Amino acid sequence: MCHQPFKEGLFSIFVQNYQGMISEDQFQKELRLIVSNAIREDVGDGDHSSLACIPETAQGKAQLLVKDSGVLAGVAFAQQVFHYVDERLAMDIQLRDGTAVAEGDVAFFVSGSSLSILKAERLVLNAMQRMSAIATKTAHFVRLLEGTGTKILDTRKTTPGIRALEKWAVKIGGGENHRFALYDMIMLKDNHIDFAGGITHAIQQTKDYLQQKGKDLKIIVEARDLHEVREILKSEGIYRILLDNFSYEATRKAVALIGDRCLTESSGGINETTLRKYAECGVDYISSGALTHSVHNMDLSLKAV
Repeated sequence: MCHQPFKEGLFSIFVQNYQGMISEDQFQKELRLIVSNAIREDVGDGDHSSLACIPETAQGKAQLLVKDSGVLAGVAFAQQVFHYVDERLAMDIQLRDGTAVAEGDVAFFVSGSSLSILKAERLVLNAMQRMSAIATKTAHFVRLLEGTGTKILDTRKTTPGIRALEKWAVKIGGGENHRFALYDMIMLKDNHIDFAGGITHAIQQTKDYLQQKGKDLKIIVEARDLHEVREILKSEGIYRILLDNFSYEATRKAVALIGDRCLTESSGGINETTLRKYAECGVDYISSGALTHSVHNMDLSLKAV
């Protein structure tokens, strides 16, 4: 039988150093929703291709074959999918999440009902191919930042409906998670500030709101220039200042101004070429939507053996 979800510390891969406030129960709920909706979408009233030509009693075995190189991700999620489809399916895991893989590697074997394996096949592959691509890209960014002290963050620029998988993959690749969603951290960006009538007013209104609602959420405020950095610093209790689309010179000046008052984050069009240069300006974090919105799936296949 497949292992139950999050055995052997699998959940800790995601939550270690997580900066938001999503709980283990919330995260498991997200995963259950992803699995149930994906199976509903894919199977409908039945996998008629398989039902038409394979006996209900047929037993089989398949292997997850790696046809690419990178960082493997999604093995633990595959456990959840197989268990959801048929708890009698058994997995023999050869390679764990976070393992560097190359063409020809076998990540796991799954055995049991042939119909059940085929029902789960596409969801397992779709998820693992994308998760592995994200983990691979994240690991590359982490390597580019080695020695700087700066950490790479993801964003909310994720595929609708599978954010939990994509943020999990970032963690597997060695990156860190920004807030999970709109509800687990306050982030006052340019539009919030403009609609609220200015930085100071937006911050004060936010503090009043949190006190009224009895919520303890970290506050991040976006700055568009050094003038806004100075204004943000007039308010207490700011967790992090996001330096949006700053030049290298302006970033260095902002880091010096902020000192140890709060954490710093660079964002805005930062890519592989500019990543380390921004890190060398002394920021604590760099956030990149490219970790999740600009990846090419890793080539994997599930083949009968």
